[in-house]
Amino acid sequence: MIFDSMHEAETWADSICNEIYASVFDGYMTFDYKVAYALAFLLAEVKEFHVRTEKIFSENKFVYKVWVIRTSR
Repeated sequence: MIFDSMHEAETWADSICNEIYASVFDGYMTFDYKVAYALAFLLAEVKEFHVRTEKIFSENKFVYKVWVIRTSR
């Protein structure tokens, strides 16, 4: 899903953060750079997370990956 505005992407990213905070997921992949951007900054606010990002060219388009490595609880 690719959003038209940064506000929509940030709202979506915020909902993904809840799943990552709860350890349901440790990362997310998207075709929308706005979601990856928002997700990386939202997760970076948590001092126990080391946020990692990667941009991959696959199937003639870019895929953006954002994931966290937990330092402690």
